[in-house]
Amino acid sequence: MGALLTADGLLALATLSAMEIVLGIDNVVFIAILVGRLPEARREFARRLGLLLALGIRVLLLFAISWMMGLTAPLWSVLGHGVSGRDLILLGGGLFLIFKATWEIYDKVEAGHHEQTATTARAAFTWVILQILVLDIVFSLDSVITAVGMANDLAIMVTAMVIAMLVMLLSAGAVSRFIDRHPSLKILALAFLLLIGVMLVAEGMGTHVEKGYIYFAMAFSLLVELVNMRHRRKQQAAASGSRARTR
Repeated sequence: MGALLTADGLLALATLSAMEIVLGIDNVVFIAILVGRLPEARREFARRLGLLLALGIRVLLLFAISWMMGLTAPLWSVLGHGVSGRDLILLGGGLFLIFKATWEIYDKVEAGHHEQTATTARAAFTWVILQILVLDIVFSLDSVITAVGMANDLAIMVTAMVIAMLVMLLSAGAVSRFIDRHPSLKILALAFLLLIGVMLVAEGMGTHVEKGYIYFAMAFSLLVELVNMRHRRKQQAAASGSRARTR
């Protein structure tokens, strides 16, 4: 704990907390998309439960760090490339994310929606939490590996993850409501998840993808969409004013 209170420790804590918040954005977006399918009364609970599960998984992985490092050892070789347990988890998680994002985009654009009964609502809640748990495990691998690479002290790593999770807990509701209010932003968020899924598959197959490029592309796309949203609001306001003047 003493290392945390030094200047170097506090700098490492601030840097790692910022990095964990950035890495947690995809987690927050994924949870926001999933809980949007639940009744309004259950969304907040599902959001908080999903993020608390994510924190619990990350802390458990940190305390099982020797097992985590063992996941990087090759299990077998395919075409000269060693396949590790981590590769299999990333590959499976990436494929699941690609499927889920593609299905959600289809559902938003093409499929019809039906009223939920109490029984189907309970089943939907359980299914949503299970999906969140699966992706929490996949996203946690990146988070924990980053933490181990940036800090050597367990107290710093755990504290940084708790700080990042508190920030995400406070912002998740606002992010979810913002995404729900703007259908085009929801499609963009699903496209981000599809991109992350492709990145995870590439990582699982041994191709390193620089995450800075991915996050820059996501930030640029989001900026363009926010500008478009502002432009559409101005057009709608102008059209409303024009109709009011003609009456």
